Amino acid sequence: MHKSTGNSLSDSSISAYELNLGRVVRSLEFIQDLIVISLCIGLFSFMVLEVRDMFMSLLPPIDFHSVTADILFLLILVELFRLLIIYLQEQRISIGVAVEVSIVSVLREVIVRGVLETSWTQVLAACAFLVVLSLLLLVRVWLPPTFEGIDPEKKIAQRYREQVHQKPVSANNHH
Repeated sequence: MHKSTGNSLSDSSISAYELNLGRVVRSLEFIQDLIVISLCIGLFSFMVLEVRDMFMSLLPPIDFHSVTADILFLLILVELFRLLIIYLQEQRISIGVAVEVSIVSVLREVIVRGVLETSWTQVLAACAFLVVLSLLLLVRVWLPPTFEGIDPEKKIAQRYREQVHQKPVSANNHH
């Protein structure tokens, strides 16, 4: 009898611990969502100010270089805003959108500074970075949209076991 009482006490303390842990996690996620929402509001306000400044720069005399830089900067802000919205909806960072923001940011810097005014080492570094980002976009296609229930190590181990089992079978057939 005494053991069953001890088990029920430990069961209730475990469930109370899990309940408190769940409440803490939910509270932290709520605070995190509030932070992301405030980032969205701040970014949206900044985008409105940038649009106003861009339209003001369209008044004569027009500096096409600064207008192009402003438009590309606004595209980067829009992509960042989209990244925050995706995070709020799905509670994850979209690899594709993050890579796209990085690509547009690098291209903006190259366009704003000008390829001819930039040193060859910086152009080479930007090209290498763009190649890596492009490879990330290609690899992203084969990644599942969510990672629930997927254990990459388990898949690799399964593939290895299949290869090991196939080799002895094929070796026995040759003898």
